[in-house]
Amino acid sequence: MKVNLLFAFFGLFLFVSCQKQHNFSIEILDDEALDLIDSNSEIKVIGSGFEWTEGPLWIDSGNYLLFSDIPNNSVFKIDETGDLTTYLKPSGYLGEAFGGKEPGSNGLLLSPEGSLILMQHGERRVAKMKASLDSPNPDYEAVVDNYQGKRFNSPNDGVFDSQGNLYFTDPPYGLPQQMEDPNKELEFQGVYCLKTSGELILVDQLTRPNGIALSPDESKLFVAVSDPENAVWYQYDLVATGMVKDKRIFYDTTPLIGQEGQKGLPDGMKMHSNGYLFATGPGGVWIFNISGKAIARIHTGQATANCAFTTDEKTLFMTADDYLLKVSLK
Repeated sequence: MKVNLLFAFFGLFLFVSCQKQHNFSIEILDDEALDLIDSNSEIKVIGSGFEWTEGPLWIDSGNYLLFSDIPNNSVFKIDETGDLTTYLKPSGYLGEAFGGKEPGSNGLLLSPEGSLILMQHGERRVAKMKASLDSPNPDYEAVVDNYQGKRFNSPNDGVFDSQGNLYFTDPPYGLPQQMEDPNKELEFQGVYCLKTSGELILVDQLTRPNGIALSPDESKLFVAVSDPENAVWYQYDLVATGMVKDKRIFYDTTPLIGQEGQKGLPDGMKMHSNGYLFATGPGGVWIFNISGKAIARIHTGQATANCAFTTDEKTLFMTADDYLLKVSLK
């Protein structure tokens, strides 16, 4: 089904006008970043007119991108020609009415078997689409939906390790009244690991756990905290599956919150194969080296929720408020 949305492609005029309107720019903080991105790389608008975009996922087998629009309870698909279609609806809440603002899916992942995994806010679970990627259908089955018999808040984002264990976060954003929701069953917000054996491990409790990533060698776990009082990324040492030690702040952006041009909080992130963390946060996307040094910033002018690479890591997609953006990498 075609979607009648304001849609933008790759013309120079459009890029210039959007750059002027949104103040797109790339700031190189350390020459190390020049191995990844040029300061004059174009940040392009490839879609707009959504409500709140999230969960970008590149599907290499079909050369297309999937992404969530959480308030619209939908997953959209955009292919390499710029053709935009509705891929799944509903995506995160299967009922007739939802009292909150975020019923849809958030993070999207591919399982090791190639199935689409969705962090379903409205259904408060991690779910799998039963159909194949090339024949999508909004028919889902739960992967996991509770911790010790209590329903999750609203699973947000996740990452699989090389063995198929799933690490994911569970903040309150999908609950209609969030922390004050009368149907909230857990007294905390958790970071979890669902092992291939089916065992669910509570990795840590954080105020607002959000984006999550693993280092390339899977020795370190990174978790974003989208709490304006503690707007940080944490780093943990992974000593065994789901078991961590030496929790520490990887980077702290709390002093930037509320400043002009610094919209957004630590949110979704992706790990580059060379060990660079691309993390959405105040002002756009931050690029860190593995030591926690910020080496570049991609300024979007929007509250930026998440990002994703193509398989060859030559393109970075960004979900930024009601926009879908992309920028070329080296």
